Amino acid sequence: MLNWKEYRSQLLGRIGEIAKVVPETIKGYQTLSAAGQKTNYLDAKQRELIALAVAVTLRCDGCIVVHTTEAKKYGATKEEIAEALGVAISVNAGAALVYSARVMDAAEAVGS
Repeated sequence: MLNWKEYRSQLLGRIGEIAKVVPETIKGYQTLSAAGQKTNYLDAKQRELIALAVAVTLRCDGCIVVHTTEAKKYGATKEEIAEALGVAISVNAGAALVYSARVMDAAEAVGS
């Protein structure tokens, strides 16, 4: 397993280096990232739990460490995190099922 605290520190350092070279790209990302907070339909903890489920689906270690840190900062419990991950697992299984149906359709279409 990763040393998550060290990885987060290294990741943020590298992102800082990118920001020095292309600051407008990072500013654009930060604007996009903050956009959901403007409406406040979901609270910060809910947004972070959703972000964790998406991070798992995308297999993004950087997203995992950043959003886990934030989720815990906003009071997410181990149980809430596990439930959010259960949603990610379910969606991934569902997506595999949907794409399996596509394979069967393709198999019929291409014949033998």
